[in-house]
Amino acid sequence: VAPTTPVCDVPSSAMTGTVVQLSCKETEGSPPSEYQWYKNGVALLEKTGTGRARTPNITYTMNKKSGTLLFNTVTKNDTGEYFCEASNGVGLSQKCSVKRMQV
Repeated sequence: VAPTTPVCDVPSSAMTGTVVQLSCKETEGSPPSEYQWYKNGVALLEKTGTGRARTPNITYTMNKKSGTLLFNTVTKNDTGEYFCEASNGVGLSQKCSVKRMQV
């Protein structure tokens, strides 16, 4: 079953240095969807925070299975327009509407 349009939860504003979590979920897709977050139209890299290749300017953890995008300490650089895309290999992938987060 192809995914339906996911529901994105993006805070409209956040304080610098706080923990912020964005979430994305759709329930119709079978097999379960994987989620990809985008910022300003650019796909975010999946970073689990493990390994030595920690990129200094990546301040988030993205979980493709659960659809969460977690910022441990948001910075002004994280301000932007976010949306997520759900895909499971069946039918077309679905995107939620773009939401702006101001830090």
